[in-house]
Amino acid sequence: MRKLQNQTHHRTAFTLMEVLLVLAIMGVIMTLVMPKLMGRQTHANIDATRISIAGVQQALKLYSLDHLGNLPSTAEGVGCLVLDPGQKDPHWRGPYLEQTPRDAWGTELQYQYPGKTNPSSADVLSAGPDLQFGTDDDVTRERD
Repeated sequence: MRKLQNQTHHRTAFTLMEVLLVLAIMGVIMTLVMPKLMGRQTHANIDATRISIAGVQQALKLYSLDHLGNLPSTAEGVGCLVLDPGQKDPHWRGPYLEQTPRDAWGTELQYQYPGKTNPSSADVLSAGPDLQFGTDDDVTRERD
């Protein structure tokens, strides 16, 4: 007697239509989710930059204590918080910061003394997401 073989065929791959359907579904999900994720990232970068600015302001306070209440000039900038000026500054007790401060986008923070916003103190600000100083998205320590 002859044995009948089972002739069922097992499918081992996806059809082109199934792959295209999955890609279409993923595309719809991405268009809904990505704008929300990108907005969160921008807010996280702004918060991280505000924390960096606060750290620079604390370092400036320490510098001021060592320098009889004086802050560095705009020309000296925040570089004097990192690098020892040697004999040119006998009051220097730093480094007050480990490295030149940058914002979350990699741009160096801007320092101005006396400040435009704080005439009796210094302004420390970031160029913000557009990487251009003097625009509406510049980041300061204060909440906008």
